[in-house]
Amino acid sequence: MQIIAQILFVIALVAGIGFFARNIRRIIRNIKLGKEVDRNDNPGERFAKMARIAMGQSKMVRRPLAGALHIIVYLGFIIINIEVLEIIIDGIFGTHRVLSFLGGFYNVLIAAFEVLALLVLVGVILFWTRRNISKLKRFWSREMKGWPKNDANYILYFEMILMILFLTMNAADYQLQLNGAAHYTSEAGIMGSFPISQFLLPIMDGLDNSTLIIIERVAWWAHILGILFFLNYLYYSKHLHILLAFPNVYYSKLTPQGEFNNLEAVKKEVELMMDPNADPFAAPAEGEEDDEPEKFGASDVFDLNQVQLLNAYTCTECGRCTSECPANQTGKKLSPRKIMMDTRDRLEEVGEIVNKKGKYEDDGKQLLDDYIQREELWACTTCNACVEACPVGIDPLSIILDMRRYLVMEQSAAPNELAIAMTNIENNGAPWPYNQMDRLNWAEEK
Repeated sequence: MQIIAQILFVIALVAGIGFFARNIRRIIRNIKLGKEVDRNDNPGERFAKMARIAMGQSKMVRRPLAGALHIIVYLGFIIINIEVLEIIIDGIFGTHRVLSFLGGFYNVLIAAFEVLALLVLVGVILFWTRRNISKLKRFWSREMKGWPKNDANYILYFEMILMILFLTMNAADYQLQLNGAAHYTSEAGIMGSFPISQFLLPIMDGLDNSTLIIIERVAWWAHILGILFFLNYLYYSKHLHILLAFPNVYYSKLTPQGEFNNLEAVKKEVELMMDPNADPFAAPAEGEEDDEPEKFGASDVFDLNQVQLLNAYTCTECGRCTSECPANQTGKKLSPRKIMMDTRDRLEEVGEIVNKKGKYEDDGKQLLDDYIQREELWACTTCNACVEACPVGIDPLSIILDMRRYLVMEQSAAPNELAIAMTNIENNGAPWPYNQMDRLNWAEEK
């Protein structure tokens, strides 16, 4: 019986990790559909930023209550899952609490895990209350319906269940030790290291050892299978940021947020126009390809760079960006969170086509108009509030600006007010409809 359990465990472990690896490869492939961008400069500064923001949660605590709860849940969940190492060893080799040879240190670990499990459970319940009872406005925006709304709750329920299973497993284990059950007596040295699950003993008291073993084994199996399921659920969930927050912050911009980057395609066109010896109609040199002119701006996910696509997968849908957005606050259609969610949805749609057909085939859709509306793009004030608010270094503004560039430079589709201003700048050197020679006339008026 034991060997069958070990074989089943190994099969479940390999299947879970294998499916997870497949999904990670798909994410990497989808991100690589974007344009390459070099963000490997200043590694020391980037690591420091990652340690401060992704690991240190420095932006999360700007909202103290949510930040403190998030730190408790984040650290608690990560630290508790250190025990997964022991569970894996036990599952493969048929042992039970194999690390108990660590003695007093193991006692401290188990006690710490239990305290953290209780804190995580309390934190998750408070998160659920804030989302579903208090109904904070940013969790109930128009884009947070259907799957996005349900996904957030599914994760909270799942974390509750995992913590309850962990404590139930320990409580049954503790009672078996007290009963002197075979295969459990060897862990007698860890008695007293169950500061939380010991309060569940009244429920266990009076149950025979065979029933307790069933409870302990069911909780053990459900806990590890639940972790493997959770690991693979991340791919379909906003909680993918658990894995991607670190590289996302590392590759975020180090330049000032308001700095506008030059388009390489525009730079080449200007250099060509400024070169008196250049022949725009000349045939390409031998060995060179006659490439099509590069698109100005972005209309689909292929036109965005790889960091922007990584941003889309990393979005936590927390809504801090949207709650800080002045355009959204004044009733405009723009929601920076929706920009990121739409980008991810379109990228996933493209990825599904690649999965089915082996390569991308035009489906007649694009990010612009089919997902993100022009009204949303032009509502943006480019204030960078969304970028500053994001706790994991996401930059919705860069996508908005690239799509605006496409509208202006490829389609000449700027709003009338902007088109007039740009014409005035071209003709008068200023956005106002006055000749340069008349600029100081106001000073002469009496």
